[in-house]
Amino acid sequence: MNSDQKTATAFSTSWNNLPEGTIYTYEQFADWFHPLKEENIKDKKILELGCGNGSLMVHVASLKPKFLTGVDLGNSVSSCEINMRNTNYKNYSIIKEDLTSFLTKEKYDLVYCIGVLHHLKNPLSGFKSVLENTEKGGRFHCWVYAKEGNTIIRYFVDPIRRISSKLPWWVTKYCIATPLSAAYFFYAKTVSKITLFQKFPLYEYSCWISKREFAFFRHVAFDQLVTPQTRYFSKKEIKNLLKITPSIDLSSTYIIFRNGNSWKFGGIKH
Repeated sequence: MNSDQKTATAFSTSWNNLPEGTIYTYEQFADWFHPLKEENIKDKKILELGCGNGSLMVHVASLKPKFLTGVDLGNSVSSCEINMRNTNYKNYSIIKEDLTSFLTKEKYDLVYCIGVLHHLKNPLSGFKSVLENTEKGGRFHCWVYAKEGNTIIRYFVDPIRRISSKLPWWVTKYCIATPLSAAYFFYAKTVSKITLFQKFPLYEYSCWISKREFAFFRHVAFDQLVTPQTRYFSKKEIKNLLKITPSIDLSSTYIIFRNGNSWKFGGIKH
């Protein structure tokens, strides 16, 4: 079995139990992709590594890329196909394959990998695939969990995840994720309205997610609790990763702290 197959299967369970359509708002999509602009997508060849049910691909398609490819190891590609078929966009391809070994002769103008590298057995192999599929002069863009700002998650939620990831998915979703997300739903809605709570844990993230309904909270919690492995990256680790990779134009790179608990990073390939 592929080393990431268990993780892919776990996430497929999550994605395939959602209603049709994208789970993300356009505002969330734009936030994840910043500092990329519409001009970096429109009429460009785009690749998503770890596409899930296509929730991000649906928004990318709305910006009319020249061609859009999604790759995922899990059976969530079936949900992705349905969601993409429901758009008016036709120039897409969905491939069920291991993203860490995926490689085509046709390189892409933009390769993005959102919320995936930190769940891989070997995140470096995933990042190498991002770069190997990027055209020379093309862009790459990634998002990962941060070590900074996630203390409560690392020391409270992660120990629960190590147990919940071994349980039947419905037990994890309804018996663990639901009550935990209900408690956090109340917390996030409360602290996001009171500026005096800015020093409270996950304040920035709570302000971001508090705009959404309870079902989205539970989806995020379920995603956290169903995966067999999760890694948290420090800014120093990401800096070193970009620095030691010779194919990256260092003058083009960026590392952006997002919502006080995650990192966006990217740049241009030489």
